[in-house]
Amino acid sequence: MHIGIIGTGYVGLVTGACFSEFGVFVTCVDRDEKKISQLKKGIVPFYEPGLEELVRRNLREGRLHFSTKIKDAVESSLAVFIAVGTPPRGDGSADLKYIKEVSKEIAKYMDSYKVIVTKSTVPVGTGKKIKDWISKNLKKDIEFDIASNPEFLREGSAIEDFMRPDRVVIGAESPQAVAILKDLYRPLYLIETPFVITNIETAELIKYASNSFLATKISFINEMALLCDKIGADVHVVAKAMGLDRRIGPKFLHPGPGYGGSCFPKDTRALISIGESLGVELKIVSAVVQVNERQKRTMVERIRSVMGTLKGRKVAILGLSFKPNTNDIREAPSMYIIGELLKEGAKLYACDPVATEDMKAVYPKVKYTKDVYKAVKDAEAVVLVTEWNQFRNMDLRRVKTLMKKPNFFDLRNVYEPERMASLGFNYYCVGRNLKML
Repeated sequence: MHIGIIGTGYVGLVTGACFSEFGVFVTCVDRDEKKISQLKKGIVPFYEPGLEELVRRNLREGRLHFSTKIKDAVESSLAVFIAVGTPPRGDGSADLKYIKEVSKEIAKYMDSYKVIVTKSTVPVGTGKKIKDWISKNLKKDIEFDIASNPEFLREGSAIEDFMRPDRVVIGAESPQAVAILKDLYRPLYLIETPFVITNIETAELIKYASNSFLATKISFINEMALLCDKIGADVHVVAKAMGLDRRIGPKFLHPGPGYGGSCFPKDTRALISIGESLGVELKIVSAVVQVNERQKRTMVERIRSVMGTLKGRKVAILGLSFKPNTNDIREAPSMYIIGELLKEGAKLYACDPVATEDMKAVYPKVKYTKDVYKAVKDAEAVVLVTEWNQFRNMDLRRVKTLMKKPNFFDLRNVYEPERMASLGFNYYCVGRNLKML
């Protein structure tokens, strides 16, 4: 089978590479000529473990192709996946201008039956709009179907998530479209992956609902962490006990400086906007967003309350990406924290394994290094923002010796409070600042 993928961002490229690994012939299209030129050489424009190797292998074996022409992805394909961006507008709603442009382009080159599949995260009702846009721009009467196949890829483990997913969701209007998509995912039958077959509107909502619920768990445990700090309780024990309840589960009950990335912030706001457009006030999701913003502010306030004036004082920021194993800094807590500390005149030194260049483009005044010990030398505070493995195994005695003042803000609770106190650090974590310490 031949398929086309329009858009070679994170979702499109991972989807195309993984389908080609399944033995499918894939043509990935993007208007960015420089990006396509690099991809043809097997160079991936972002960091995702294992992806570059996957791309290069399938390029060599002739199953994966790249082009700047949508025509190449449409004419030879039975299914065409739309994986372009849906950036947020000022009100939080998703902007569908790229989806609309692509739909019109697809219509221009359709010459036989196709299944047009939305892989992008789109508001409920987008499938109907795509059908309308294509129908109005067809040059002749051609049958086609619309389907929704939302992605659930976690940055840093996207290949594993595609190859061994928790579920595959297919929303479609016809049995033929369902059959084609199920055939594409046939290798997953061997590992008994659950398939959820539904209508397009339900499939479109599932992605927003899933991400908003996960964001809810994060914001909830962050609220509990604030309460734990006030009463002298340990949020890790609270989270463990909660997670042992099978109705709740342990995942995403990890306190920190707030969620970030390309999905949770955008999708929660978009879901709120969808509700507003239909006259439904989504109070829980709205509260989740508010708590997340407060959590980032609280982290800065904690640093300020301990250090007082920050002007001219060196602060080391450890971790820039919103999570480990990615260079994605979109809405990362580090973005907010760095911005606020710079406003107060702090001298910032930042360390991250892969996100340095991305952050440098946003905050060029920050000093960057990949050597954690250079970052902490003469610092009056260390702020651990992202829990990369290299920050989990630091020589803490060396860190303490290098620092000018031993203020250590562990926003991911990587280290144990008792140990940090015994080493002489002024240690501040999230929800574990126990009274006995």
